[in-house]
Amino acid sequence: MDSIVAGLDSASTADLVEAAAAINAQLAQRAAPESGPVCMELAERFAAALDQGEHALAGLIAVVDRTGEPKHWGLASTQAWLRCRLGMREGRAQERLTLARQLPRLQQVNQQLATGDLSYGYAATIADAVQRLNDDDCTAAEGILLEAVAGGVSARNLARLGRKVHDLVAELTGEDKPPEDAQRGYQRSWMTVSRSLDGGCYLHGWLNPEDTAILDGTLAPLAKPAGTDDRRDLAERTAAALSTVLAGGHRDTRVTVIADLQTLTGDDRPGRLRDGTPIPAAQVRRIALNAGISPLILSPDHVPLYLGHAVRIATAGQRRVLETLYDTCAVQGCEVPGLLCEVDHVDGWALGNSPTDIDKLALCCGWHNRWKHTHPHQIHITTTEDGRYRYRALPPDGTTRSRRGRPVDQADNPWHDHAA
Repeated sequence: MDSIVAGLDSASTADLVEAAAAINAQLAQRAAPESGPVCMELAERFAAALDQGEHALAGLIAVVDRTGEPKHWGLASTQAWLRCRLGMREGRAQERLTLARQLPRLQQVNQQLATGDLSYGYAATIADAVQRLNDDDCTAAEGILLEAVAGGVSARNLARLGRKVHDLVAELTGEDKPPEDAQRGYQRSWMTVSRSLDGGCYLHGWLNPEDTAILDGTLAPLAKPAGTDDRRDLAERTAAALSTVLAGGHRDTRVTVIADLQTLTGDDRPGRLRDGTPIPAAQVRRIALNAGISPLILSPDHVPLYLGHAVRIATAGQRRVLETLYDTCAVQGCEVPGLLCEVDHVDGWALGNSPTDIDKLALCCGWHNRWKHTHPHQIHITTTEDGRYRYRALPPDGTTRSRRGRPVDQADNPWHDHAA
């Protein structure tokens, strides 16, 4: 084992991080003891140490977020940095970013997490609960939630309590006036969408009285039972009503189903949605009977052929092709849906010189489209086997690094010879 010499009081933050990384690397190579009681005790102690490490990580993330450093590396936000560079899932990245932003307002939580007296799970739950409260209400809510933790409430039940914390604060402070949320008009309505593993999603949010009235007036008439045989409950009918509204009463619904010509003429080969979800051949044909079909003609090498000509703005047909090819922004790690992206000229646009041809276009989110134009030397481009372009944003010094920040040998860098 390599020795580690570090004076804890005099060591720099970088020295301590290196020491912690070395210790964790050694622990990862060790087999766990065979004794159950010993492993339980070690796991509890190690988990507490990791929670203190989360406090230190939150401090680092807070500085990165405050200084806007990710944007210099071609990342649109701190959350994008956490996803792309640290490999976090969307929910975990949001959780850690929220904790980093809220800890300075949560003095007791901050102190208890740092000393190991409060777990990361509880701290993150409290941070999520108070992020939309003003400073005075935040302090009151912190006391309520920490008291619940001291009383032995589980993290799950603490999250439920956190969703009601605004009402609890109002009751604690004896407020007789309407809650602040109701006085701030449209500013305080919010909603989060979290994806489930099967491709669905969960909705959670809060609407102010004005937005609630609009919601009721729009959905209530559509959520009534369709007849005496309608056995759906109110929640199911409300979800169906929302889908009807979002689809424009089925007038503007557009679903892209990709299928071979043979499938439409009787072959059993399945089609697929833009995200890769397979669609049985029989269902593809049923959809085709009631839908307009836009053919996407590919070359033998799966490269889309030309649909437009030398104009500045991509045609509607070209846009439809690109939305079929690109589920998200072409920049690696960017998760902005392709439907919300802008059409980007891969080689840049030169007025009167660069044609807007389908094999020279990609989809980029608005932020990365502008960033690519202003940072041309920080973009490397390659193409996939199916003819799509993939952009990779490089750090300010132009050195490609791995997800963990280590330099990559340019001889092994697949992007090295494809500078934009």
